Amino acid sequence: MDIKTFGELIDWTRDLHQNLAHCLAHCATRHEDERAKALLDYLTTHESELARMIDGFEHQSAKNTLETRVYDYLHHNPINTHETCDERYVKQDSQSIFSEVIAFHSQVIGLYQTMSEKAEIPEAKELFEALFNMERNESMRLSRQVGRMDDL
Repeated sequence: MDIKTFGELIDWTRDLHQNLAHCLAHCATRHEDERAKALLDYLTTHESELARMIDGFEHQSAKNTLETRVYDYLHHNPINTHETCDERYVKQDSQSIFSEVIAFHSQVIGLYQTMSEKAEIPEAKELFEALFNMERNESMRLSRQVGRMDDL
């Protein structure tokens, strides 16, 4: 995807979360391990919720902020995407699944942090700081919740 504006960048990250949710759900129906299925189901819900939250940020942002041009960050620091589902999670154990999802979240957190640091207009800086904080907090919450699953 050729991303030219902050709004398109936010759309793209929302879509990445939604695509990951679809892939996780798809793989949950095919996984043989009950623990992995439960994790995949939980992660599906979490990713769908993140997509919804990101969509909310976009709807609350000023149009001129969303139309601000973005520099070519993704060309220099690409994110490993989940735009297509190759059923990789069907073959992985719970720990591998979780590690890969957390690695994805770390990439998105890094993107938002960099965009916040590079933003030249205060509204864009504020938007990306809010997205960064939301993504980071949700990633920490996810880690805690999955850790509790391991305790069971």
